[in-house]
Amino acid sequence: MRKWRHREVNLPEVTQQDAVCPAPIPSPGLSAQTGLQKIWGTIHCQVCPGAPAWPGSPWHEEMGLLLLVPLLLLPGSYGLPFYNGFYYSNSANDQNLGNGHGKDLLNGVKLVVETPEETLFTYQGASVILPCRYRYEPALVSPRRVRVKWWKLSENGAPEKDVLVAIGLRHRSFGDYQGRVHLRQDKEHDVSLEIQDLRLEDYGRYRCEVIDGLEDESGLVELELRGVVFPYQSPNGRYQFNFHEGQQVCAEQAAVVASFEQLFRAWEEGLDWCNAGWLQDATVQYPIMLPRQPCGGPGLAPGVRSYGPRHRRLHRYDVFCFATALKGRVYYLEHPEKLTLTEAREACQEDDATIAKVGQLFAAWKFHGLDRCDAGWLADGSVRYPVVHPHPNCGPPEPGVRSFGFPDPQSRLYGVYCYRQH
Repeated sequence: MRKWRHREVNLPEVTQQDAVCPAPIPSPGLSAQTGLQKIWGTIHCQVCPGAPAWPGSPWHEEMGLLLLVPLLLLPGSYGLPFYNGFYYSNSANDQNLGNGHGKDLLNGVKLVVETPEETLFTYQGASVILPCRYRYEPALVSPRRVRVKWWKLSENGAPEKDVLVAIGLRHRSFGDYQGRVHLRQDKEHDVSLEIQDLRLEDYGRYRCEVIDGLEDESGLVELELRGVVFPYQSPNGRYQFNFHEGQQVCAEQAAVVASFEQLFRAWEEGLDWCNAGWLQDATVQYPIMLPRQPCGGPGLAPGVRSYGPRHRRLHRYDVFCFATALKGRVYYLEHPEKLTLTEAREACQEDDATIAKVGQLFAAWKFHGLDRCDAGWLADGSVRYPVVHPHPNCGPPEPGVRSFGFPDPQSRLYGVYCYRQH
């Protein structure tokens, strides 16, 4: 809630005549041809006896200046932008709404905004509602028109993002959220935000702010996408990516750079990887379940080991990517022959699909239970296969996505994994 300061000022005593009819103030620099007459051409004043009232007179012009200054300072003046070209007026809330209150309606009344404390989990491509409701304590008899603002908080160096602002049924959305967000106003005091066609970059913390005159309160909603973290390494070997290249290769594999929270959750679920990789905040870390000599030594406890922040352009490591559930299907293409990488791409196209990306294969393994002991080409030129239920002659005894690295693209030893969007 905004707080205002005030101070007392001792003014000289004035007579009734002075209060009603101030003496003229000399102003030799002003004339009837100034822009003041144009601005105040429609203002009419009751002229005191003996006071000059003709246009261009010093008294007339000085009164115009005295009127102009406070009017320009009024916060509700029309023509002054409140936010991003979206103009607001407090006039509706300043009116008497039939319950005996005007602009002082909220004196002694508390505005309360309620949002859920628990994190919301959802999937890429889905729609989600971020709950937000407000109320007054004690409750008000007559409805009030409020302003509502939603924005995404700054995280890992990314700037804040405006999402939506609204007054009543009027609203405006911003940036990548245009056409994908709207307020759920089915019930009184419900200002929940619905986001459609969720994208990988939509996860994070959102703030819901409700503004009623000089009163404003807000609440936080945390949104997480269900997904899978996987380490990614260059075909040329380990530690080849700077931070920006890591972002690019994750995007090429239908993923984004993982956050620390996502990597930590993957470690809790059993991820063990001894190569350090970039995270979203430009730190370099790696998860260890089984301490061993090449991975910090056996004397250290299991956990997520950190190299701390690194130079985004000069330093080079692997990268941890994060992929979410699919809007399509990954499958192993049954083909009578093994294929080269080029032939694998063509075979998927002939089946009305595309060759699958690494992030899509990991998501299919994690969320759709894809379990196949057949190695197949992927879009980046790597060869991998997903195992949900380990069995003999199919690699290590733990579930996971196995990798054969990046074989010769001309070799005919493998099949192919294709992706068909729903």
